Amino acid sequence: MKAKVMLGLFMTAAVSMPAWAADWTVGANVGNVPWEFQDAKGEFVGFEVDVVKEVAKRAGKSVEFVNIPFNGLFSAVQSKRVEIAISSITITPKRLESVAFAQPYFDSDQSLTSLTTSKVKSLTDMNGKVVGVDTGSTGDMWIGQHKDEYKFADVSRYEGLSPAMLDLASGRIDGYLSDIPAVLYYIKDKPQFNIVARIPTGERYSLMHAKGWAMSDQVNGIISKMKEDGTLGKIHKQWFGTDADKESSTMKVTPVLK
Repeated sequence: MKAKVMLGLFMTAAVSMPAWAADWTVGANVGNVPWEFQDAKGEFVGFEVDVVKEVAKRAGKSVEFVNIPFNGLFSAVQSKRVEIAISSITITPKRLESVAFAQPYFDSDQSLTSLTTSKVKSLTDMNGKVVGVDTGSTGDMWIGQHKDEYKFADVSRYEGLSPAMLDLASGRIDGYLSDIPAVLYYIKDKPQFNIVARIPTGERYSLMHAKGWAMSDQVNGIISKMKEDGTLGKIHKQWFGTDADKESSTMKVTPVLK
């Protein structure tokens, strides 16, 4: 087992931590492609996995990744069972009431995906239809705010993109509402799916941690350096195949939102 990083440990929030203890335990909703997922060897990989590993390396810390359902990440951080949580977590005023974030490092919007053979070609076509969403996500919040406007027949909730897309493919739901970068990555070689609406929400992702965490200032400083020396831009290009916008949170040092 490597001294600095132990990958491939697949756990749930209910499982106790092993005797070997890393400096930082990082909670992640594994299966959240391309942010954090398992490769063919069972190792944890992804955009945010690479970001955390680089931050930890520069801080001289070892990390251990544990799999926690998205909704459980917030209590895991608050109870300090994990030092950091990742899973394309959007910074929101409501979340800032109980947890804290480093400066944002990725900009995003929501999207609606349907089958290319479906009659659903826009949000208005979801009238009387079943929409899928990730439990507790900002997409879930958006649906709660707009369900009367778009008159969804029902809402099916999932713990990650993959099971939702399987249900969309089989016709158990009519549309899937989720973060657009993750969906674009997932469907790039799957022509049976089509993003039919980009929903502007102006979301920004970052590492989540407990309020008052002693490492917060150092971690934020490291992220600033990773933006300035081009490391974050390189990680972005590796995972998305394109250069990040120079004005985006991936490239520009921005204040910590409080």
